Amino acid sequence: MADHLLTDTVMLCIHMLELFGIFVIVFGCVKAFFQYLRAGFTTQDRDIKLELAKILAFALEFKLGGEILRTVITKNMQELYMLGAVILLRSFLTLVIHYEIKFESD
Repeated sequence: MADHLLTDTVMLCIHMLELFGIFVIVFGCVKAFFQYLRAGFTTQDRDIKLELAKILAFALEFKLGGEILRTVITKNMQELYMLGAVILLRSFLTLVIHYEIKFESD
């Protein structure tokens, strides 16, 4: 009973974090697209790129949080290995985006 309640609660939290990440990505991309339109379809505006990169990094933090929570309810080692790979990939993407933000800011 307690195990089932824990699993359901963690799954709800995971889905909420994933949904938050999706909302941030969609909102950020739409916002960046409209800024791009206003800039006359030029990619010279570094502020648009930086803002979008920051938004994507922020969204990845939500998604990564969901994956970390998912480790609580994994049932076997194969799931844990797959989850570890996803966490590593998302962490790598976050690091690349942060590096790009730092590079573009300088």
